[in-house]
This record gives sequence, C-alpha cells and structure tokens, in this order.
Amino acid sequence: MELLKQLEKYAALIAKVGINVQPGDTVALRVAADQVELTRCLVAACYDLGAAEVDIAYNDDLVTRLNLEHEEFDRLKDFPPHRKAQFQYWLDKNAKMISVISSDPDNLNGIDHKRISTYQEAGNVAMNAVRQATQASKNSWIVVAAASPAWAKLVFPNDDADTATQKLWEEIFKTTRVDQEDPIKAWEIHAKNLQERADLLNKTQYKELHYTASGTDLTIGLPENHVWLGGYNMSSDGRPFMPNMPTEEVFTAANSANINGYVISTKPLSHAGVTILDIKLTFKDGKVVEGTASQGNDVLQTILKTDEGAKSLGEVALVPDPSPISQSGLVFYNTLFDENASNHLALGSAYAFSIEGGTQMSEDELAKAGLNRSKTHVDFMIGSSQMNIDGITKDGQAEPVFRNGDWA
Repeated sequence: MELLKQLEKYAALIAKVGINVQPGDTVALRVAADQVELTRCLVAACYDLGAAEVDIAYNDDLVTRLNLEHEEFDRLKDFPPHRKAQFQYWLDKNAKMISVISSDPDNLNGIDHKRISTYQEAGNVAMNAVRQATQASKNSWIVVAAASPAWAKLVFPNDDADTATQKLWEEIFKTTRVDQEDPIKAWEIHAKNLQERADLLNKTQYKELHYTASGTDLTIGLPENHVWLGGYNMSSDGRPFMPNMPTEEVFTAANSANINGYVISTKPLSHAGVTILDIKLTFKDGKVVEGTASQGNDVLQTILKTDEGAKSLGEVALVPDPSPISQSGLVFYNTLFDENASNHLALGSAYAFSIEGGTQMSEDELAKAGLNRSKTHVDFMIGSSQMNIDGITKDGQAEPVFRNGDWA
C-alpha cells in the first residue's frame, strides 16, 4: 500500500509538472508491460487533469530479446505499418509524451550485434519525425524511470531481487523529490535554482568551453546566440514542462564545426541493452576521428556510423559533482540518472531550442547555425571531482566555470 501511495504521488508529479497536462490533450505513454501499477496511476493522473485520451505503447525486455534472437532478419529492417501509424497519430494529435525507462541495461548481451544495429536503425528511422518534434519542443515530453528487478540487481548486486527493487524505488522517489511532503513545490524551487545558473551562462555567451581532467583535454565551441536551459522547458504552445525527472543539469548545444581534443567517459553507458565502458573519443574540427571502448566497442562503432551527425556532438551539459545523485555513490547503469551525476555530452542531434529562434528554423537552417543534425542522440558521462572547465570569451579570455567538479 505504501508503494502504491508513492506511485500515485509520482504519477501526479509527472502529469502536472512533467508534461503539464491540459484539458483535451492526447498523452502518449511508452512503458514496460510489467509496470502495471505505475501505468494505471499515470493514466488516472492524466485523466484527472482533463486529458482526452492516453495512448499506450508497451515494451517488454524478454519479448524484445526473443524478437532479436529469432525474428527473420529482413523483418528487423523496418517497423510494421501499424507501429508507424501510431507514431504518426501522436504527431497529428500533438501528443504530450511520457517515456518510462525500466529496462535491464544488459538485456541484449550476447545477441548478434548486426541484428541489434539493424533493429536500432529501423527504430531511428520510424521515430525520426517524433524525435524532431520533441527536440524542437513542439510538444511537452518527459523521460522518467521505474524500478525493475533486473535493473535493480545491477545497482544493488548484494541484495535479493525484491530488496534491490525496493531500494531502487526509494532512490527514484528521493531523486525526483516524491519523498518530500509537497513534491510539486519542491520542483518549483529546484527549477528556479537551475534557471538561475542557466541565466548567468546566457548573459556571458562564451565562445568556447575548455574541459581538462585526467584523460580529457577538450575544447567545445558554442553556437552564436546559444541558449542554456535548466529546469523547465517551454513548448511551442507556451506550456512549461520538465523534460527529465530527475534533473540536475544546465545544457545547451555544441557548435558542431568547432570541437577539438580528446575526452574519456567516467561512468558506464547503457545503450541498446549493452553496457559500454571506458569510451575514448578524439575530435578534430567537430568530428570524431578516433573512438574506442574497453567493453561494448562494437555498439559504440554502430552509434558512430548511424549517420554523419553521429560523429559530432549535439548536447553540452553541466552537472556539479556534489549533486545528490553523484553523492549517493551509486552507479545506476541508466543514462537518465548517471547523466545527472556528471557533466555529460551527447553524440548526435542537438535540441532546436538550444539556439535563439531555433524552434522556428528548418533542419538546414539549424545545421547552418552550427547545431548538429542526426537520427540519434546518445548521452555519455565525462564529469568527475577533478574536472575543470574554463569559459572562453569572444576576446579569448579564459574564465573559470567549474573547478574540481563544481561550479566556480
């Protein structure tokens, strides 16, 4: 019963603060089939706020693995028409989107990588229009998490599955402030603090950021008139929403033609059901010229080969090492959490709202303005308590932004 009460609070927070449901909205919910209680709570919370409909797309780790093991290879190359029609329906209805992450990070270990990459490519193509709409904030959207036994056992390997799952739910509720008496008020305060950081960076308009740490010496250019965001985003219809819960970041876009140097990852990256470790990337004139990983290297190479934009950066995000998620000492093997414990970057597409007027620009106009365009967007973590970052002004002066992993 206690868990159900917390799930109801969580769902109400997601619907109200996350996607900011309004009367008449279509809500698209992507969720695992085994998250029954949370699904019911989310559907009820959206209808409580006046949603016209909640359209659900279920996923299942075991079914995904079985399909990738046994489905005829040619069938993996394209998504079925009825699934594409569902994505188009969401676009037609300007659906507000909730994505719930709960998958086992190692679900696809041992599967033929060619089959995984073929399936991923089909998904990238099928979802590309939806991705472009969310990256331009045409609608409100949010990514949240739910505890599953397989994921929980990775985070808490010394506990049995039930205890680990309970502990993971507790961490989810803590980091999303559901454990507080008034989570909605707590998020208003948190969002205000993040926005103040973003406002300071927007006033400064650094030309570049220079990152240094053990194994990292990287300079990233920032587009002219770039916009830092933290906390709430604003949809094209003027609706504030919270794209991630939890979130501790302020972020903007890179200038995809001006990235030089090398960088290493500092936390595992779970992608496509595989854990990738020790990513090392070398950039020259905005492109990856060398990339390796000690584990999951074949998956990293597939990411880099997605398209030309996958070899450059779309997102630059700043997260202080003293953030609550970092200080928990846990590795979540989940980008939603691990990226909010660490400075991070993203290979692939930039968010259109990361530049002034970007949501009204065409894809070509965004590219000309320096925003990377791609069918993929993959975050990886690079921060640590040793990382220093300097902001380089337009006249070439270096100013401290981060020192020893924290705001200067």
